[in-house]
Amino acid sequence: MSETPASGAPPAVSIVVPVRNEAGNIAPLVDEIATALGKDRSFEIIYVNDGSTDRTESELTQLMASRPWLRQIKHRTSCGQSAAVSSGVMQARAGVVVTLDGDGQNDPAFIPALLAGMTQAPRIGLVAGQRIGRQASWFKKLQSHVANAVRSLVLRDGTRDTGCGLKAFRRDLFLALPYFDGLHRFLPALVRREGYDIGYVDVVDRPRGAGVSNYGMWDRLWIGILDLAGVWWLIRRKKRVPEIVED
Repeated sequence: MSETPASGAPPAVSIVVPVRNEAGNIAPLVDEIATALGKDRSFEIIYVNDGSTDRTESELTQLMASRPWLRQIKHRTSCGQSAAVSSGVMQARAGVVVTLDGDGQNDPAFIPALLAGMTQAPRIGLVAGQRIGRQASWFKKLQSHVANAVRSLVLRDGTRDTGCGLKAFRRDLFLALPYFDGLHRFLPALVRREGYDIGYVDVVDRPRGAGVSNYGMWDRLWIGILDLAGVWWLIRRKKRVPEIVED
């Protein structure tokens, strides 16, 4: 596989994985990601340790000793999934970033399809995974169904599932978006707001590898109602940039 140490040339792709107390899932997922990316593409994998209190830090440190393309960024205290994703993207060295959840439910085998989607049109800014066969409790499925239906009705972002962690996007575009807690759940609407197109890839959801969910209902639902209103306001306030022609 193509290794890209931090001191070398920028990699072709940066993989950002936000985690909080996911020690049991780290080693298998790191190797799955590396296998999916293959030997012919330079890459780096950035784990953002969002204030973990288990063995997450020590497991990553041990793995990094034999994997020069693996990096760990740490939050002293937990700041939430959006903050972790943003920290990872800011530290990424590639122009294209792929995100996925650290619990093992997102299958890294779909990463090449996401990257291929980024090249399908010149104005593609985001390729979003769309989960099929969702592995979750009936309550989480209901919660996601209602949230996606309301979001789609209000924002008209053309996206069936914004909760899937598997996404590929342009780093410069992400960093130009207004940051707020919950940003990662509204990327399709905000990317369209900037005039870019979106690609979609159906991905198979897997059962969680180990442990329990660390970003729960309050993080996903109630705060999201306020975020939805804010994103709707941002879209309505977007000004058209004039094209200036001089004769």
